[in-house]
Amino acid sequence: MSAFEVRLFDDDAAIVAIGEGLLSASLPRAEWTHEAHLAACSWLVRERGDIDLERELPAIISAYNVAAGGVNDDRQGYHETITQVYILAVKAHLAGVGADMPLYKAVNALLLSERGSRDFPLRFYSKELLFSVAARRAFVQPDRTGFAQI
Repeated sequence: MSAFEVRLFDDDAAIVAIGEGLLSASLPRAEWTHEAHLAACSWLVRERGDIDLERELPAIISAYNVAAGGVNDDRQGYHETITQVYILAVKAHLAGVGADMPLYKAVNALLLSERGSRDFPLRFYSKELLFSVAARRAFVQPDRTGFAQI
């Protein structure tokens, strides 16, 4: 796990607000943290089955980044490979905890798990590949190990 302090959620409403703020591109930029990324993804998996995350989340995040004053280029903003890895991790985690667990508890458990750590994608990728322009722009296959144990 990484050395960052994990910020946990107190209730489902906080997660819903993040998810809705992402979709409407109105979430304050300071609130778009690692935890918010995973919370929004978890909410989208559970509550927005109408959204094909693997296909649509890239445009959603990219649009949000621009609306929040950011850019999506070769060094910052949207990162395709990291996004796709965390979609896999979130889906696997939620399948494991079951639909009966309150969303905030499921998200908190994810954030405290290896799947929710900031450096989780580095289990599968070298730093050189993961932080390359190619991996930012398009999904690249892992160069360390496959996703079988995700």
